[in-house]
Amino acid sequence: MNITKIKEEILIFCSQNRNEKNIIKYSRYFKGGLIGYGLDSGLIEMKSKEIIADHKLDIHNAYSLCKLLIPEREYELPSFALLILNEYTREFTKETFTELNDWFSLGINNWAHTDGLVMYFFPELWKKEIIKLEDLSKWRTSKNKFQRRCVPVAMIKYLKHSNDFNKLFDFIDCMMMDPEREVHQGLGWFLRECWKKDRNQTEAFLLKWKNDCARLIIQYATEKMSKEERLSFRREK
Repeated sequence: MNITKIKEEILIFCSQNRNEKNIIKYSRYFKGGLIGYGLDSGLIEMKSKEIIADHKLDIHNAYSLCKLLIPEREYELPSFALLILNEYTREFTKETFTELNDWFSLGINNWAHTDGLVMYFFPELWKKEIIKLEDLSKWRTSKNKFQRRCVPVAMIKYLKHSNDFNKLFDFIDCMMMDPEREVHQGLGWFLRECWKKDRNQTEAFLLKWKNDCARLIIQYATEKMSKEERLSFRREK
């Protein structure tokens, strides 16, 4: 099977369906604007299914194709990788997790693809116990800030399978001084979801960090609190 030819087919499809209005519309969500073709997500999903059917791809062919798509700078090509691999969730194994780990070194470089990766793949990885929380340990210190962001965002999905908040908070403790905004957002989002489930333990963790961690983490984490409740988490002078 010629995987390179399939990639070329996808590139031609993207060029033929280029939408300048969408590029302008979605550019505001990305630093430096959107680099891509402006394809609607429905078109990408339709073509992904067509590629799989026409070329009779198995999951290993999909891994190979995704590795060619992920490094490309145009937004739609990693999006194709996400949607193509999503068609194989029932076949996921530990090898899938290894492949996803490689994606970050190949080219996952924005919040949308990071969060999409979590949304599509991690529910299955947690549900089938293909991975454990500890498998994300090295991701916490990755050079790629989006791989680091992936940790707390993926842990939101893990909340369906664990209410051991001491363990969860211990796991992200080393990330609370991360320098990157995108990671702050992910941590705050995760802590906000924890607060919905256990206010006392989450608030204790936030009080521990309120004077040192980035304010954006606290801002996101306390977003659902009342104005009076948020006062407790102001940084002390």
